[in-house]
Amino acid sequence: MFLWGRFRYDVTAVIALLAAVAVGLVPPDEAFGGFSDDIVIIVGSALVLSAAVQRSGLIERALALGERWLRRPGSQQFALTATVGVASGLIKNIGALAMLMPAAAQLARKSGTNPSRFYMPMSFAALLGGLTTLVGTSPNIIVSRVREEMTGKPFHMFDYLPTGLGLLVIGLIFLRFAHRLLPPDRRAAATIGEALNISDYTTEATVLEGSSPVGITIAKFIAECDNEVEVNALLRRGLRSEPSTDTVIAAGDVLILSCDPDALERAIAGAGLTLHNPDENEETGHEDGVGIIEGVVTVRSALAGSTAARLSLRERMGLRLVAVSREGQRLRNKPSAILLQPGDVVVLQGLLEAMPSRLAQLGVLPLAERTIRLGQARKGWQALAILAAAMLATALGLVPVATAFFAGAGLVVLTGALPVDDAYEAVEWPILIMLGALIPVSGTLQSTGASDVMATELARLASHLPPWGAVMLVLAASMAVTPFLNNAATVLVMAPIAAVFAKDLGYQPDAFLMATAIGAGCDFLTPIGHQCNTLVMGPGGYRFGDYARLGAPLSLLVLLLGTPLIMAVWPVS
Repeated sequence: MFLWGRFRYDVTAVIALLAAVAVGLVPPDEAFGGFSDDIVIIVGSALVLSAAVQRSGLIERALALGERWLRRPGSQQFALTATVGVASGLIKNIGALAMLMPAAAQLARKSGTNPSRFYMPMSFAALLGGLTTLVGTSPNIIVSRVREEMTGKPFHMFDYLPTGLGLLVIGLIFLRFAHRLLPPDRRAAATIGEALNISDYTTEATVLEGSSPVGITIAKFIAECDNEVEVNALLRRGLRSEPSTDTVIAAGDVLILSCDPDALERAIAGAGLTLHNPDENEETGHEDGVGIIEGVVTVRSALAGSTAARLSLRERMGLRLVAVSREGQRLRNKPSAILLQPGDVVVLQGLLEAMPSRLAQLGVLPLAERTIRLGQARKGWQALAILAAAMLATALGLVPVATAFFAGAGLVVLTGALPVDDAYEAVEWPILIMLGALIPVSGTLQSTGASDVMATELARLASHLPPWGAVMLVLAASMAVTPFLNNAATVLVMAPIAAVFAKDLGYQPDAFLMATAIGAGCDFLTPIGHQCNTLVMGPGGYRFGDYARLGAPLSLLVLLLGTPLIMAVWPVS
């Protein structure tokens, strides 16, 4: 059913659990034991912590500091892939990727580079970066639990670092030079300004006390925004004026800005402004609080397989579908009637204040909205400090992983680093449902002896192979399965088999479990096996076969160099 794809992965997992109960493989009183498993708590809490760090914008700001040294496309690509790779070890890899895609588009525009050169390498770097820590990706957490069941000791937070970091470095070097494997005619989907050809997009921003524009002239403010914004008017104490370039900005001023949405977001994030929401009756000369947001339709989006007209977006949610882009080609003709697909780039217009919750309900991942709603830097440092404390506590063995990350998730909400509604929205409930449902089902592989049978057959095939050949066989099997299954589902099935396989061959299980985790986390062949690959398909203008052109050599590299790396860190005897 996973291969068939008729049902979403969480629905398939629920069907598998119900079938296992119906035929007596899982006792009814144990059917829901998976939902109380530590894995579910760890994954859910890690998603909340990831959202708090992503919201802070600290990583993107750090990258922005180095823009002056990133003039050449090669150095830009390496900086982007390295940053997203490191960030993916700390937060969820798709969150790290989404956080840096606007920065990639900005760097590409300034250097005149096709953004498609950056997006797919960034996606692959995010997958590799997730292999470096326990919480970097779900397979690592599941493999840790299997090891604990077998040996009484789980993998700890940084046990994955030697192999994961080695593969990340290898991958970054490969991606730095392998972009030539991508077809040169691919073009990124048009930005909002290009799709709509607008230059007079107008909005209001309030100058906060202590923000950088206070005390400087309009001319200097525009220069600090790279001359990308235009100040049409200034509201001070309720009075509207047409400012000159010599007008000095004061705290509390409301600036009427005209620019494309990307430039607006950069101005707001860089200058420390905040979007202004005047009363509905206030005469401002334009639609108050209305903005345009660009986003990607995800696999589980309500838009996927439907049209805006059929969903009555405007009547039900106050959103208007302005434009659609697919594989780099704009589809302007009656966008409300276009049957949308996962990976499509959509341009939505609506109230900026309600946009975040509306996009979350629709399952649309914003590409350019995030920096507008950034909190203050102090809150961002709080989120990063809480995440660091949770990781340090688990690394030192002070508290279990589930306890540390659950406490961290609670603290980011209590300190205001992440609003409680955003915390609930950050949790990917289908992933948790799949985990909770499949944990009892995967247990039946051992309780019925099925994993013993499959592992014995694998051991028979590998009986004449050297130890490195047996490890490579498990790594290759996991890599072959994960493009067709969810990576968490892959490791739930493969990890018990790999453990018994190692036992039958008389080897220590660590290397084989590590090979399973790495193989399940390395899907470089299709746009559908992992959300990161789906996310970049539309914005990058990629086709299905493009992923294998760059991903197949990278997969072979992981297989050939990852095997000796695993065995060097985790001896089989």
